[in-house]
Amino acid sequence: MHLRKRRTKPVARVAATALVCCTTVLLDAPFAAAADGTPAFSADPLSTWQTDGIVWSLAAANGVVYVGGSFDTVRPPGAAPGQRQVARRNFAAFDAKTGKLLPCAPTFTGHHHTVRALKASADGRVLYVGGSFEHVGSTRVANAVALDTAGCTLSKDFRPSVSATVRAIETTGDTVYLGGDFSRIGGQLRTRVAALTTKGALLPFQADVDQPVRALSAATSYGRLFVGGDFESVNGKAARSLVTLNPGSGKTVLAYPGWFPPQSSVKTIARYKDRFYVGAEGHGTGIFDGRIAGRLTNGSMVWKDTCFGATQAIVPYKNLLYSASHAHNCNETPGGFPERGDRQHLLVQSLEDRRILHWFPDTNDGIGEHVGPRALAISKDVLWAGGEFTRVNDVPQQGLTRFGSRDTGAPEVPVLAVSGTEPGSVTLTWRATWDRDDASLTYRVYRDGKAVATKTQESTYWKLPQMTHTDSVAAGSHRYTLEVTDGTNTSAKSNTVTVTVPAKSAPAKTAPTKAAKKPVEGGPK
Repeated sequence: MHLRKRRTKPVARVAATALVCCTTVLLDAPFAAAADGTPAFSADPLSTWQTDGIVWSLAAANGVVYVGGSFDTVRPPGAAPGQRQVARRNFAAFDAKTGKLLPCAPTFTGHHHTVRALKASADGRVLYVGGSFEHVGSTRVANAVALDTAGCTLSKDFRPSVSATVRAIETTGDTVYLGGDFSRIGGQLRTRVAALTTKGALLPFQADVDQPVRALSAATSYGRLFVGGDFESVNGKAARSLVTLNPGSGKTVLAYPGWFPPQSSVKTIARYKDRFYVGAEGHGTGIFDGRIAGRLTNGSMVWKDTCFGATQAIVPYKNLLYSASHAHNCNETPGGFPERGDRQHLLVQSLEDRRILHWFPDTNDGIGEHVGPRALAISKDVLWAGGEFTRVNDVPQQGLTRFGSRDTGAPEVPVLAVSGTEPGSVTLTWRATWDRDDASLTYRVYRDGKAVATKTQESTYWKLPQMTHTDSVAAGSHRYTLEVTDGTNTSAKSNTVTVTVPAKSAPAKTAPTKAAKKPVEGGPK
């Protein structure tokens, strides 16, 4: 859902689907299990090259991450716009582990000059590329091609003539599926979805989809091709935004009535074990644009996450679901957050019950349609994200970022204050700070340079509890500071506050009183 507000965070049912497509995510390594549900990645970004425009799609193959989008140049980490630019026309390649820019640099030009979909073959030898372009280098093409990854050369076989933009690509062993805006391929009628051989020959598969296709995922062992997009009708029958087709014929297998309201479009599809996951973008206030989990076995819905925020990409990894969106108003999701007028652009949640975990790296909305990140890919234990953003964790970084496993960011430094003094004690107070990937933080109180107390507190960017400590201390002048640690990284010391503790007052002395003399009995009256 598009609500174009600036961030105000504290500084610091039924279907089966398969792997993701185009603006979603591609993996080149098998999934691993994480028994404790701990996020696999730090929230601290690694040094990453940048683009001068939008990244629409990412793909990973054989230790290389391929980047497609609408950009003319890339620049090194830390370089400001316009500085140290290297030409890359809508396509670039990087070493997945080190982030190094690779020489693979075919240019994609013509039409709208954009690459919208990338998908590697299972063996990583071929990279299929779709979008809106007329040339790769000097070779004339029409919106879809294949590259031989070994030499980064244009394949001579796969060059179908597609009539309009390709937005999604999926592959099986011998078939390549295309989805997008087109109505013809090679002059033959194919309305927004088509199947071709790996040599580029058009297959008999045919389906009639009334609006653009934006996501594809093949679950061949279940006899289904998952198709997501803007559509209302498929093969002449109602099918709102998500449908499964027979991968050979294109006939409808399942539709999903009630899953997506009008104006909600499926943008991304992924599969993990015996479940599938979809992410949607709502066009208009209050329109569903969260994530849904379903069972591959019978197509029933497992859960529905109602966070707002235009989900653009999802990737399951180590029993968790990573997503790119601009999430807000997540109150109804376990572990979620209230509507505050700001946005959280990257999330991770449990595949089992949709619970949001404490992992909050972030971007800004950026340029273009102001939705932030649009694509995810994982390779060599590194999570890559691309999109429209121009900042990551409040630091300038355009188009691309990535996250490894090492936690390098210290929590923000609290502000320390004194709320009261009395003989023998000082009461200190501070607002809890927060950390992007650690919910529980430990605070150390120092008096005159010596640690005198520790306190542990859970906090999030939307819930920062007030904390206090009362220190028993002798009379005189004392200096207090505070630091906070996530167990790996420790903040700098806080501001110093100086307190003069009064001495205990001595009890007031009183003069003894003389007892009145009793009159002597029989004496004078």
